[in-house]
Amino acid sequence: MARLVSVLEIRHRDPATQARAGILRTVHGDVRTPGFVPLATKATVKGLEPRDVKALGYDIVLGNTFHLFLTPGHELIRHFGGLHRFMRWDGAIVTDSGGFQVFSMGHGTVADEIKGRAPSGSERAGRILEIAEEGVRFRSYLDGSEKFMGPETSMEIQAALGSDLALVFDECTPFNVSREYTQRSTERTHRWLDRCVAWHTQHAPDHQLIYGIVQGGVYEDLRVESAEAVAARGVDGIAIGGSLGDHKEQMYEVVGWATRAIDDDARPRHLLGIGDVDDLIRGVELGIDTFDCAMPTRLGRHGVAVVPDPERRWRVDITGKRWERSEEPLMEGCPCPTCEAGMTRGYLRYLVRNKELSGLRMLTIHNLAYLARLMADLRDAVATGTLAERAKALRDGAPPRTGLL
Repeated sequence: MARLVSVLEIRHRDPATQARAGILRTVHGDVRTPGFVPLATKATVKGLEPRDVKALGYDIVLGNTFHLFLTPGHELIRHFGGLHRFMRWDGAIVTDSGGFQVFSMGHGTVADEIKGRAPSGSERAGRILEIAEEGVRFRSYLDGSEKFMGPETSMEIQAALGSDLALVFDECTPFNVSREYTQRSTERTHRWLDRCVAWHTQHAPDHQLIYGIVQGGVYEDLRVESAEAVAARGVDGIAIGGSLGDHKEQMYEVVGWATRAIDDDARPRHLLGIGDVDDLIRGVELGIDTFDCAMPTRLGRHGVAVVPDPERRWRVDITGKRWERSEEPLMEGCPCPTCEAGMTRGYLRYLVRNKELSGLRMLTIHNLAYLARLMADLRDAVATGTLAERAKALRDGAPPRTGLL
């Protein structure tokens, strides 16, 4: 299978941390790292056009294998020439494996499980029937029909989608399970990894890169063993997934175990499902190259804006009564299209509370613009040897610098 000569060109390293900055090469263009990946779950970044996403400074988006498998189906997308042509996005695309969605049907989201609440979300209308060595049988949340997904199925779907980066099929290990369960699950993920690599080597498009996924739960030895096992396979990149703990410090510790185990590895590293501002900063320090998360788009659809306010988790809920008459912008000095147009918190509150799509769109644009500038700021800080100072300023509530995209 043909490969690009260099997948990740590391141009700068921070001497005090594991942070690095560079360029991830794909046939659909370069991806600047470290970088954030917006979710185009169902072949669209919700509320935006591809040209909007590009204008905000993004090089890559993520499509969801599980959802696209159920509708409209990978064969239809193949008919249109692949996911790039189907959604008219000419940049890079990464597709996840479907493993996380299987986990969500069985255990709920990570937040559901850690907080001990009933599983929620659209996937809960579906149900896992069996997780076995062959793969997973489940009922579709759309119509209740029985479906199957295994390592080869996931790779076949992603090949039809034609993504630039394909993730291997894995079991996303739950948090509230025993060490023995976690170990068995992780070992099965490694066997599934071998099957994914074998299928991909024989059948995948020449341009498509493949990422292995590190599992191992919150156990240091299992995480290190998994990171080393994935690195030893013939994969182009390494993703870190599964349960990362029940609080931020534990998450940073778990991610650190994995990245230190592969610290001398120049392949790109992706952290799955993480996107809060403080987590992105720490993730960069731990040597992560790319991140994906629903956070900025989901918050926007619920009337929440990302702002430089660490005491409130870098967010403000504009649906509150206090903003009804507010003439403030979402963020002073913000160069995003929403703020530059002079949209006030009072006006945006009115739109969101009345479910006007324009309001949800403008908040989504603001949130994605904020994260694009944040990542550009961190890239520049790594390149100029100022990461310690910039990371501290950002954690203390400084806004991302402008003019770096």
